[in-house]
Amino acid sequence: MIFAATLMGVTFLTGLICLLDLTILKPRRGLGTKEGKIVEYAKSFFPVLLAVFIIRSFVIEPFKIPSGSMMPTLISGDFIAVNKFSYGLRLPVFNKTLIKIGEPKRGDVIVFHYPKDPNIDYIKRLIGLPGDEIRYDNKQLFINGEAITQEFKSDYIYPLSADQLMQAKEYKEFLMGAEHTMLIHDIPDRNYEFKVPLGHYLAMGDNRDNSSDGRVWGFVPDEYLVGKAFVIWLNFGVPSRIGEWIK
Repeated sequence: MIFAATLMGVTFLTGLICLLDLTILKPRRGLGTKEGKIVEYAKSFFPVLLAVFIIRSFVIEPFKIPSGSMMPTLISGDFIAVNKFSYGLRLPVFNKTLIKIGEPKRGDVIVFHYPKDPNIDYIKRLIGLPGDEIRYDNKQLFINGEAITQEFKSDYIYPLSADQLMQAKEYKEFLMGAEHTMLIHDIPDRNYEFKVPLGHYLAMGDNRDNSSDGRVWGFVPDEYLVGKAFVIWLNFGVPSRIGEWIK
């Protein structure tokens, strides 16, 4: 949110300087009089800033994955693109919906402002829709009383640190029409039960035992949604991931 507010402020300021120059300053300057440095810089940067602001606010925004909470779908170091108009055109910074286009769907990989600190963006999978009753019991997910099918795929080993490996089991989860992969570890976990309030969503990481998500800090308000992640566009460490669609 801080970056978005700063970008909007700088774009507005440079645009205002360009407008003042066009309507007031330029007519007052004599022929051959050079414009000031501030005006020169504003006229150079404003078109670029405006284009970046429009694209980032309404079309596509890039994000970098900082942790392994969404493994195996996303890994640390993935750069992803987020569709900003999947759930409607929203007013930048204030995040109020201007035009409703689509609704969040169960299974979407969503980017949102962290409810405990809206200046931080999180990425998780949307599990619970408004009104859903969610239960996570012995690592089995239940939605509105229905057990969600899990199909074992393979063992999954990944580095936890430079000198420590973690072993998990990779499953395919059939999330009521949306299929995705997720990890479960052979470690104890508590059980959870929720009723998702209206206007809110429950989000969980695909790395179920290594994710700080809605099970810990609660629900995501609709106005905190940023958009839907759809593609990995860069990964310096694993180039083969470039171009993978996120599902």
